[in-house]
Amino acid sequence: MKERERYHLLDGLRGITLISMILYHGMFDLVVMYGVSVPWLFRAPGYVWQQSVCWTFILLSGFCWRLGRSPWKRGIVISVCGLIITFVTFVFMPSERILFGILTFTGAAMLALIPVDGYFRKVSQSAGLFISAVLFFLTRNVNGGQLGFESLVLCEVPEGFYRGPVTAALGFPGPGFFSGDYFSFVPWIFLYLCGYFLYGMLMGRERAGRALCRRAGFLEWIGKHSLFLYMLHQPAILLVLECWSYCSRVGGGLRPGPL
Repeated sequence: MKERERYHLLDGLRGITLISMILYHGMFDLVVMYGVSVPWLFRAPGYVWQQSVCWTFILLSGFCWRLGRSPWKRGIVISVCGLIITFVTFVFMPSERILFGILTFTGAAMLALIPVDGYFRKVSQSAGLFISAVLFFLTRNVNGGQLGFESLVLCEVPEGFYRGPVTAALGFPGPGFFSGDYFSFVPWIFLYLCGYFLYGMLMGRERAGRALCRRAGFLEWIGKHSLFLYMLHQPAILLVLECWSYCSRVGGGLRPGPL
């Protein structure tokens, strides 16, 4: 896509989401690895913050699916990046290992849409958005063995669905499964499709196109390089925190207090 046709506002939104994610992960590392007391991080405010990041990221990814020239290439590259993160965390941080993380999911979603894209373009985009939203609502709790959304439980899913790694990738983790960052195909593919169909609804409207062409300053640069920054952000956070911890000890044994 030519630069003059680029939807700069999408890069800006992606940049904002990445910054929010980095701040959240930095706070999480402070609590889990350095013992800083942040009680609200594991309560409703922290949960809403974490969910706002992943929801926005997945919606944007689905929205931008039709803008790329080669979904095969993008899907494979992102999937490989997800595998790299899985390998590194298994080797160096096994207690916080990441299996089926958000990059693995996003790469799989990109590839899964390729064979059905032609059909999905022909259906009513508003109907597609509505059905996808309903399916996401119904399956949001499927990882925990239920159908429903958050505190609203509709019914239990049979335990036979929850067996091993394959079912965990689909959304049915078996006993003992653990991942520090877990985004299974279901329910998140339906949120991804919400973004996909939202693009189909909006992009035929001239006003929406003009709005998305607005510049977003430095946030654009962050959004354009989001994958590269995502891959580097956790090592960078740990390096900064380790330097901070060392300086605190050298500077008189200062201990971090509650935030």
